Amino acid sequence: MTISITGITGNMGQATLDALHNIPHVDKIKLLSHSPERTEKLLKKHKALSAKIEIVQGGLTDDSAIARLISGAELIINMAAVIPPRADKHPESAVACNEHGVKTLLNAIEKAENAPALVHISTVAVYGNRSGAHPFARVGDPLLPAPLDIYAATKLRGEFNVLESGISKWAVLRQTAMLHPQMLSDNMHDGLMFHTTFDAPLEWATAHDSGVLIANIAERFACGDIPQTFWRKCYNIAGGKTNRSYGIDTFDDGFAVIGGNSKDFFKPGYSATRNFHGAWFLDGDELEDLFHFQSQTTADYWKEVFDAHPYFKLGKIVPNALIRKFLFGKLLRDDNAPSYWAKHNDDARITAAFGSRDKYDALQKKEWKDIVVPDRTNIPSMSDNAAPLYYGFDFFKPNSELTQADLESVASAHGGRLMSEFDGDMYKKLYWQTQDGEDFTACAYTVLRAGHWYSRIYTEFVWDFDRLAKKDKIFASLWYDTHERDEDIRYSIDENFRAHATKLSENDA
Repeated sequence: MTISITGITGNMGQATLDALHNIPHVDKIKLLSHSPERTEKLLKKHKALSAKIEIVQGGLTDDSAIARLISGAELIINMAAVIPPRADKHPESAVACNEHGVKTLLNAIEKAENAPALVHISTVAVYGNRSGAHPFARVGDPLLPAPLDIYAATKLRGEFNVLESGISKWAVLRQTAMLHPQMLSDNMHDGLMFHTTFDAPLEWATAHDSGVLIANIAERFACGDIPQTFWRKCYNIAGGKTNRSYGIDTFDDGFAVIGGNSKDFFKPGYSATRNFHGAWFLDGDELEDLFHFQSQTTADYWKEVFDAHPYFKLGKIVPNALIRKFLFGKLLRDDNAPSYWAKHNDDARITAAFGSRDKYDALQKKEWKDIVVPDRTNIPSMSDNAAPLYYGFDFFKPNSELTQADLESVASAHGGRLMSEFDGDMYKKLYWQTQDGEDFTACAYTVLRAGHWYSRIYTEFVWDFDRLAKKDKIFASLWYDTHERDEDIRYSIDENFRAHATKLSENDA
């Protein structure tokens, strides 16, 4: 069998190539490469696979390269993505890869004579910020990507296009927070770490386990051993309950490698208080039950980091005050850090991440004794939320029992309408209307089972959830966990990728 893979030089891609060494039934592996230098370095590490590997030179938006990539392939694994911090600093690259590149790939697969199956890697970021009453997520929850997060918005669009494509066999896998070998060192070069809220619910999977998942899918596909029910569905790639923590725990675990913790190196006002992404999963066992890939714990990961980077031990003999001043002081000046936004009056990003400039300024005056941080020993052992989310219908009703009334109820809960007759086909295109009177098409699975509902974020960089949640009961059931009901901000990014936060008037309601 021939498989084709994009995104192979990323952390998940490299782990997948590692795992493919143990897969006997894959005869040929075609790799899309836009960086000959990185690919050459990667291939030197995998000489044992060299007889199986074919390099296709080009990018995801290159029609010719994509045609060569899928030619003769029976399975496509799309892991290509521009992720933060690059997505923050080079948003045009995120648009090209995460959105337009996916369209290019889908168009080619749809036109192929013998269309291959597609496994598309999406992200937990499509769920948006989670904390408060709803730290647990499942596929089907409303998708409210964090304001001004271009990565989340472009991945949302890419995923939607896969769901609504004409491909007969596809699966969307939403990757959770991923621990990879370079994470600690990477985070020492960018202000991205300060986007992580202390109370963010994070369920970590390692790059190793994620690679094993993809390799196991490829092996079972080659053996004809994947059940038909796997296809045309979304899944969460999860790490399991032993890998659940809060944002501040991850800081503490990482900083322990260099001899400190969050309170040694941070002040409470360094990090955002909202507008991140992460979740614990109610349905994370679905992929594990099918493909048995979870083997590493977060403790295993941090031990590997420590063993692989013995020079981190030097941090234990350097006074914490010096590390805080020279290392974290540098990060605070990075243009991706909230302190930089505040200094340069980027009030749009400050409002998105803290609620307002006043709230940000007030937080800077607080000490750790004034801050209540979550307790990792008190992470719920039961996979449940403090309050149920509102879906607009009985979420646990089987697809075979869904009726016209169920779909109409969901549309009404969103403040809109269903404009089509539902005949029980979950993948038939239906016409819907939003609360703003905008028409869009989407199948019942996309709306009821994958959580998509059209708003301007699908076509523009406009996050209008403050306004929409006032009439959308489904959005409201989640949005107000971390936003006030009287907030009236429309977030947007203009054609020059400048961020805006516009106060809405009564006429905008």
